[in-house]
Amino acid sequence: MTTSPDAVEVAFALVREGRLGDAENLVTRELRTATEKHGHGSPEWASAQCDLGNVLFQARQHDRAIECFRQAASAAPRDHGSRKEQLTYRLNLGLALRVAGRLDEAETELRQGVRERLAFYGREHAGYAFGLEPLADLLRQRGDVTQARQVVEETVENLWRNGHERIASALALRAAIVHAGGTGEPPFVDLRPLPDEVVERMGQAVVPLLDRGDPGSHHLLACLVSALEERLSADHQATLDALSVLANLGRDLGDHAGRIAAIERVLASYDRGGRQEEALMAALGLAMAQGDAGDAEAGLRTYAAAYERAERIGRPEALTQVLRNWGLALKEIGRTGPAEQRLTEAVSQARRGADPDLVGRACVALGLFLQHEGRLSEAQTVLEEGLTVMDPVHPDAIVGRSHLGAVLEGRTCGCGDMASTIADAFREFVVTRLPADLLDRLEVAIVDDDFKIDVALRREPTEDELKRLDDVLRTALAEFRNRLSER
Repeated sequence: MTTSPDAVEVAFALVREGRLGDAENLVTRELRTATEKHGHGSPEWASAQCDLGNVLFQARQHDRAIECFRQAASAAPRDHGSRKEQLTYRLNLGLALRVAGRLDEAETELRQGVRERLAFYGREHAGYAFGLEPLADLLRQRGDVTQARQVVEETVENLWRNGHERIASALALRAAIVHAGGTGEPPFVDLRPLPDEVVERMGQAVVPLLDRGDPGSHHLLACLVSALEERLSADHQATLDALSVLANLGRDLGDHAGRIAAIERVLASYDRGGRQEEALMAALGLAMAQGDAGDAEAGLRTYAAAYERAERIGRPEALTQVLRNWGLALKEIGRTGPAEQRLTEAVSQARRGADPDLVGRACVALGLFLQHEGRLSEAQTVLEEGLTVMDPVHPDAIVGRSHLGAVLEGRTCGCGDMASTIADAFREFVVTRLPADLLDRLEVAIVDDDFKIDVALRREPTEDELKRLDDVLRTALAEFRNRLSER
């Protein structure tokens, strides 16, 4: 590996913070250094290309990540170590192609990777199974369940024989493939021989395999909960995490009764264990689920009980979360007096705490309430307070900024033009990452749920500046298309 491990870790941290441009710049500099020092096509250059690809992939810039992985995989290996690294680059390429929906290309690369791994490691080595597992998943995704089952069974047998920890994800994939086969066969094998930590990881690995629009996933997840409860216990965190996912799936599928039942099981476990903070969060989830199910009064009773829990905890942040959600629930059913009281108390409690985003979220909630009540001057004051302390990329900040625009125009409803707000944020994102004298005009509009961009330059750019402009626009599109889909 050429890129500094610290640089890669920092880049991933920047991506998590939403600073995609800064993350890309950091790893691009490392790639430039590797190229200058070791040469284009060297193992070090290939390693740096892979690091850049990983950062771009994490930032959801899949097409650009694919090209980085393809470049890395194209480098001729010079020794045993660089040949082994090349296998990883090809695997990354296949995975990125799959995520990008380029399934034919993905299958080609993954099958080639399996052949290369067989030649390099031999059939009995776990390294061979590392290539089989993603191929089985791709075949599952393509609906070729019969072939996927054959490949995943070979994967499981290999990893089980080798005692490798990746047996956890292989067993999760096997369960999903068995379930997709529709034979009625139990999806999970006997888990008793496995260490607890492997069973826990298996439970975690099931979640990304779920199709949240498929009611059949509910059955697979319910089988997982039963398997974890039998093997680990009803109060084990892995079981509780699976129940939480089951509740979320119930929300997505409109299964209110199943969602409420799952949350109640989680809440009861946290209460048995004296886990006050976790129990409070579960109670808030229960209140929201009851409201979504149409039982507003049950939801309000749960919020009242949650407030008592928060008082026992004693932290202003806990009280803020309860009061804000409680106030929004009261507003939803038209009880404006109690709603305003709770939302105002939420802001007061948030100011006592140490979390600026909670202050911002509480202010935005109260500001929207005041706006809709026609009290525009008060709404402006509280919205402006919230926006000054919030992370500007927070979804609530975007909503608050849009509503503030409506307030400044003297409107009590309509809630501003969210598309224009996102377009303005896109423009600011790009302009602040380019040389100040480069752009003459940058027009951003949202047409048919996508960005339409018109750029005019003030002067002739250098080759590096032109590439920088292209990269920044690609980064902005990846970041803000995601925000656009969340409107």
